[in-house]
Amino acid sequence: MNAKVTLEKMSVHFGANHAVKGVDLDFAANSVTAIIGPSGCGKSTLLRAINRMHDLVPSARVSGRIMLDSHDIYERSIDPVAIRRKIGMVFQKPNPFPAMSIYDNVIAGYKLNNGVQRSVADEIVESCLKRVALWDEVKDRLKTSAMDLSGGQQQRLCIARTIAVQPEVILMDEPCSALDPIATLKIEELIDELKERYTIIIVTHNMQQAARVSDATAFMYLGELVESGATRKIFTTPEKRQTEDYITGRFG
Repeated sequence: MNAKVTLEKMSVHFGANHAVKGVDLDFAANSVTAIIGPSGCGKSTLLRAINRMHDLVPSARVSGRIMLDSHDIYERSIDPVAIRRKIGMVFQKPNPFPAMSIYDNVIAGYKLNNGVQRSVADEIVESCLKRVALWDEVKDRLKTSAMDLSGGQQQRLCIARTIAVQPEVILMDEPCSALDPIATLKIEELIDELKERYTIIIVTHNMQQAARVSDATAFMYLGELVESGATRKIFTTPEKRQTEDYITGRFG
């Protein structure tokens, strides 16, 4: 397996709370890995460690190693902002910038990192909105507020904003939990298309979603990685009783 991201004995503490405990896990390039487990088991905490979001939390401490293409992203010489450009994040609740138009939302992160000519910006906006299957729905109202879009459209806009800065990895923290079934289906189809270009790691509570969208699945419980492997194997013949109990709904 060609690993894009590797966790080695990765732990996260918040003060005395040991939230993620010594996780070893590889995320294959150009694939979708789902992280599943009950609420409070450390899924989102693990995800946020991968793009150094815990740097912003004074009580947080990350130990072990997180490798991106065999480079430790927590090395002192590495700029966290540069890491967040390479490792984009899509959150549970769509979070377009409320004071900006659809157009400005897409280009916001790119503009922050690069001076940009109008013609180049136009191309980036069109290409990113096409890649998230939103262009035909919004091309005639690019200058209107992003807040006028539906929840599902807002989430696809946030994904367009994420890919505009050309990341290598996309983290998704329950990206469909606030969406209706039709919008969810569109996001799932989009995830399947995006993995051709990106490595995707998705946290989800939805077992059916994990089974549908992911190539690999990791099951976490109480901050520990219980089991990981190919999604089909995890869902049909898991090695651990705990995994089977969770997937079949006997606990969690």
